[in-house]
Amino acid sequence: MLSFITKKLLYGLLVLAGVVVIVFFLFQGFGDPARLVLGQTGDKTTIQNIRKELALDQPKWKQFLLYVNDISPIAIHSKEDRQQKQLSGIFIGNVGLKVPYLRRSYQTKKNVSEVLMDALPRTILLATAAMLVAIVIGILLGILAAVKQNTWMDTGSIFASVLGISAPSFFMGIVLAYLFGFVLSGYTGLHLTGSLYDIDAFNGKELQLRNLILPAITLGIRPMAIITQLTRSSMLDVLDQDYIRTAYAKGLSKRTVIFKHALRNALNPVITAITGWFAELLAGAFFVEYIFGWNGIGKITVDALEKLDFPIVMGSVLITATFFIIVNILADLLYGIVDPRIKKN
Repeated sequence: MLSFITKKLLYGLLVLAGVVVIVFFLFQGFGDPARLVLGQTGDKTTIQNIRKELALDQPKWKQFLLYVNDISPIAIHSKEDRQQKQLSGIFIGNVGLKVPYLRRSYQTKKNVSEVLMDALPRTILLATAAMLVAIVIGILLGILAAVKQNTWMDTGSIFASVLGISAPSFFMGIVLAYLFGFVLSGYTGLHLTGSLYDIDAFNGKELQLRNLILPAITLGIRPMAIITQLTRSSMLDVLDQDYIRTAYAKGLSKRTVIFKHALRNALNPVITAITGWFAELLAGAFFVEYIFGWNGIGKITVDALEKLDFPIVMGSVLITATFFIIVNILADLLYGIVDPRIKKN
């Protein structure tokens, strides 16, 4: 198991290294960062000073090494550099273990890590709520379709899943926002847009969990459709196995056979879908967050793209890639827990 985890971590680090290279050389080609920081009104001397501060006067390879040094948790920084960048960590001399430095926003001059870490919990909450909707409804519909094979329930579940796969999230978001947040808002109490907290001048922050409902449903529709089809297919295969007939012959109830014996052995492909989609939802909630005004990483990244604030975008890509890798490693570990027949080599 230890060798398996080590191997997965090494693969993950290689993937992350590839992402770092792509992100750096992709966004370094868009415009002059000094101009993006100062706008069009900066004088030549100020622009040269900004270029020197951002190391833009150095060769590309050196800029890349400096960027890697900034984002790496193990790095070399002088005392002046640590004070200027406000790095936090443990240093012995100039070498230390630190929180990765994602640099500063061109527009707000805030530390990118602070901006994204403030938004990340809202994105995780949205993705988790969406996956809970998808898992509960998807597995139940899949079981129902398998148990009631070739009936209207089976046909209805398949039709609903195909419809869910076919409809883009941004389209479903617009439809649900208009229908339940505008036309039927008097009955549902839901709004077109809104984040986790409403800021009131007198009462401060007020928690608004109802604003989570529509974006979570919108984001959960496509994974729910996939989970429904995978659960149905796996359950049909498992229900034909000899040990299921033996369980019935022992006098076990239908509910016990389905949920205790059949479902557990049918969950492997479903877990693959769940973990894969959860990682994808973390990275792909951009348009849904933007449509519903949910202040997560997605909305902040879209806003940053509009303003050409590339440090925010680069930091967002690195954080979502890291979460994607972590979730996939956890998925591989879950297989062995759910199904002991799987051996890790």
